[in-house]
Amino acid sequence: MRDSESTLHAEKSSPIYYIDNLEKEQRIMLRFRNHPRIVQTTSPSLHIDINLQRCRIYMEFASKGTLHDMISSFRGRPMPEVMVGRAALMILQGLEALHSRGYAHCDLKPANVLVFPPSKCVGQPWDLKLGDFGLSKEPCSDPWSLSVGTKQYMPPEAVGTNGAMMMMMGLAVDVWSLGCVVLEMFGGRPEKMGDIYAWRLPELVSPLANDFLRRCMELQPSRRATAGELLKHPFVAPESVMRRSVVPPRPDQMLRSCPPALRDNVMQRVPRMMKMATRPGDLIGC
Repeated sequence: MRDSESTLHAEKSSPIYYIDNLEKEQRIMLRFRNHPRIVQTTSPSLHIDINLQRCRIYMEFASKGTLHDMISSFRGRPMPEVMVGRAALMILQGLEALHSRGYAHCDLKPANVLVFPPSKCVGQPWDLKLGDFGLSKEPCSDPWSLSVGTKQYMPPEAVGTNGAMMMMMGLAVDVWSLGCVVLEMFGGRPEKMGDIYAWRLPELVSPLANDFLRRCMELQPSRRATAGELLKHPFVAPESVMRRSVVPPRPDQMLRSCPPALRDNVMQRVPRMMKMATRPGDLIGC
C-alpha cells in the first residue's frame, strides 16, 4: 500500500484469531527498531478492522522480494559461493542480534528473509533482513509452548517419533536452519528420510563452505556453533570473501551431520567412492 506521501509499505493481515502472532511480530520489530538486519515496522500499532474479522500490521516494503525468489532465479543451479557467503553473513548478523537478547526466530527459511535495495554499504548489490516473527521465541516464552517452523528446515531435536514436531525450541534451532538455507543457496534440495529431511547437493562445495555447514549442522545442539562464533568463520568474513579459492573436498570430507543410520550408510560407500570420479548426486548433505 501507499501512504499519503506515496511511500510504499507492506501490509500483513490475518484472521483475528491469529492476532497473538501478529502482536508478537509487532513487538519484536519494535524491540529491534533501526537494526539493519531486522525488517522494520512502519506503524507502532496493530490495526483491527471495523468488523473485527481481521487484523493487520505495516512494515517496510521489500522491493526485491525474498531470498526464496533470489534462489529460484538460478533455476536449480548453485548461487556463486561469494554470493552465498555474503547472504549468510547478513542472516547471521540478524540472528546474532536476536540471540544476544534471548530471542530465537524458530522459522528461518528463504521465504522469511527479505531482500532490499542496497543501503549505504559500498559494493553491496542488496541487503537482507529477517522477517516473519509470528512463531518466534521471546525471552519470557515457555520453549515447550511454541509452534514450530517448516519441517524441512528443522533439526532432529525438533522432530519426534512419526515426524511429530516437538516444542523444544532454542537458539541452536536457528543455526541448523541457517545451514539448510545455505545448502539451498548451493542448489540443495530436501528429501524426506524417515522422520526428518536430508539435503542433497548437486555439486561439491569448497572446504571452507563445508566446514561452515558442518558447524551449523552438528547433530548435538550443544555442539553447534553459535551465531556469534559463525560470524568469525572465514566463509562469511568480509575480508576473505573476494580471495576465496574453491577446492573440491574429498568424499570423506563432505558434510555428515545426518542421523547416525544415514551417516553410517554414506560412510560405508566412501572407500568405493574414493576410487572413482565423484558425482555430486551421490553425496548427501543433510
